[in-house]
Amino acid sequence: MPGPVPGDRLVCSAKGCRARAVAAVRWRNPRLHTADRRKVWLACPDHRDSLRDFVQLRGFLIDVVPVEDLTEADG
Repeated sequence: MPGPVPGDRLVCSAKGCRARAVAAVRWRNPRLHTADRRKVWLACPDHRDSLRDFVQLRGFLIDVVPVEDLTEADG
């Protein structure tokens, strides 16, 4: 089982991945979330495209940005 992650290290959201996140996949399910709400999945280089493609296929993708571009609005 992986150990704890230091508080300032952003970790990939892909199942079982503990790699450092470099991108944020921002998405929203319009059936569940209001227009001002968005969800964020963090992604390492290996999972960036697959996480993006997963939400894009469902029509949920807002955008993909570097983690440095996340704001307080992203949570």
